[in-house]
Amino acid sequence: MSNGKKEIILVVGVLLFMIGLLGTGLPLIYSVIIAVGIYVGIKVFVGRRQRFIAKEIPEGICVECGSKITGGNCPNCGNGRQKEN
Repeated sequence: MSNGKKEIILVVGVLLFMIGLLGTGLPLIYSVIIAVGIYVGIKVFVGRRQRFIAKEIPEGICVECGSKITGGNCPNCGNGRQKEN
């Protein structure tokens, strides 16, 4: 899913949550403050998580076994394979 679609889904979800808060009798200003807080919290959490994953696994993960790729080869799947020229 592209970043644009994810952003739209997040905004729609937060707006629906805000409407739900209004339905419980909470004033509009409190609903807006809570919704903005949730939006910012999710954006910060996702940003930190992406940076953590990029730092821990800079080369990616193996599609076949899911282990971390080191030195351009998978330690589990790439041990027996040799490069063919």
